[in-house]
Amino acid sequence: MLDVSALNFEKGHGLVTVVTQDARSGELLMVAHADREALERTLATGEMHYRSRSRGLWHKGATSGNTQKVVSLTPDCDGDAVLARVEKAGPACHTGALSCFAAGPVDALSALDATIAQRATQAPGAEERPSYTRKLLDNRNLRLKKLGEEAAELVTACADGDRERAAEEAADLLYHLLVAVRPLGVDLDAIRTVLSARAQSSAPSGRGTG
Repeated sequence: MLDVSALNFEKGHGLVTVVTQDARSGELLMVAHADREALERTLATGEMHYRSRSRGLWHKGATSGNTQKVVSLTPDCDGDAVLARVEKAGPACHTGALSCFAAGPVDALSALDATIAQRATQAPGAEERPSYTRKLLDNRNLRLKKLGEEAAELVTACADGDRERAAEEAADLLYHLLVAVRPLGVDLDAIRTVLSARAQSSAPSGRGTG
């Protein structure tokens, strides 16, 4: 996952900068530092460890329970910084905020996917009045029928040149798409992974750009 020996610890007097990002939403959570020991502990445990000049070696969430499970660790081009993509178990900031940075726009698509995931964990027939999402998840033919209908409505809106309706129909299609693939074990992260791989394969190498 990460070759610790290839990092440049000398530049930061034994430390590298760690930028921690929510792997699901892409939200920037925090910036901290790590030394060789912290990164080796991170790799060994699968959870983020950092090095603070005041606290020393510390395991994120050891006391609060707000751990950060490692998804990937990627060094920057100079080897003196690491991008840590994580699955967070709670707030990242010591203030109790989800992020150490000012809140940005809500990732509505991630929130929608999380709601669908929550509905999917409910046993079929457990609710007296099941939600629309639960009805779709319980009925394969219905969810595929609705997916086709929403796609057709988006095509019509685009053909009509109706900008507002096209945006609404696109939103409806995204919702029904996420519901349709959920029973297959496909979530928004899986889709993002495919898109990311495609973007990386088509991106220029960047060699010689300085």
